[in-house]
Amino acid sequence: MATMKSSNTNGASSGAKKLIFSHVKYENLLAGISGGVASTLLLHPLDLIKIRFAVNDGRTAAVPQYRGLTSAFVTIFRQEGVKGLYKGVTPNVWGSGSAWGLYFMFYTSIKTWVQEGNTTLALGPAMHMLAAAEAGICTLVLTNPIWVVKTRLCLQLNNDALPGDNRSYKGMIDGLTKIYKTEGVRGLYRGFVPGMFGVSHGAVQFMVYEEMKNHYNQYRKLPIDTKMGTSEYLTFAAISKLIAAAATYPYQVIRARLQDQNHSYNGTWDCVKETWRYEGYRGFYKGLQASLTRVVPATMVTFLTYENVSYWLLHRDKK
Repeated sequence: MATMKSSNTNGASSGAKKLIFSHVKYENLLAGISGGVASTLLLHPLDLIKIRFAVNDGRTAAVPQYRGLTSAFVTIFRQEGVKGLYKGVTPNVWGSGSAWGLYFMFYTSIKTWVQEGNTTLALGPAMHMLAAAEAGICTLVLTNPIWVVKTRLCLQLNNDALPGDNRSYKGMIDGLTKIYKTEGVRGLYRGFVPGMFGVSHGAVQFMVYEEMKNHYNQYRKLPIDTKMGTSEYLTFAAISKLIAAAATYPYQVIRARLQDQNHSYNGTWDCVKETWRYEGYRGFYKGLQASLTRVVPATMVTFLTYENVSYWLLHRDKK
């Protein structure tokens, strides 16, 4: 009896696992990667400028001073050329591609599992936020080291890595190797705590995006998973990103400063206190203009690419 019970328990556990993993689709991963890579290649210079604004606390001589978005773009182009505007693009492509691919894969898998395979079932705001938060945590654990290298490459002002300088990197692999050798695993996960707060950003964004899509299709008296047009995807993506960015931007500033090799803080709370002490609330919103200028169109490109590529991949055999 005990053996039979154990066998039944194992069978139920195996069945549950099979049920969960049956909703994981590589099509969502590939579509997310496509969206992340496309938006990154188009808008990386704005991401670089946003990071440089974010870490500019007015007290670090190594960080250049810019008067505004246009000034930053012109200054970087004159001093560092086109190559300077694309510093950190390799880890950014890897980071954005893998992050969006993993995020969409985790999110759609969790959401479909909760729906028990019925994609026409509306989950509501709370469940959308929960699924997005869980997907965000899983993604952050896997991609944080890439974001550390990307941030540092964007803040590296010399064109080439200096021999013997462990704070200067030739590229992504060199950066990952040097950070691990000099700072250990802890160095690769700098900014992880504020990154966890950033999970709320994705949760808010996906909740707003999904709710707008659902209500729009319900208004049209169509199933909530009905494919929409380009203008609808672009509009909903832009609105959801604006709302999420306005609500959660300060964590990005703190995260960038913790990852910057030119700054030294004794943890997240110390960074928050120092930023408030010397810069006030404005310090938590440095780079917001550059960020919005980049992330809104980037999100529009990412979501539009994802929706169309995933639809094509998932329905290609039905045509």
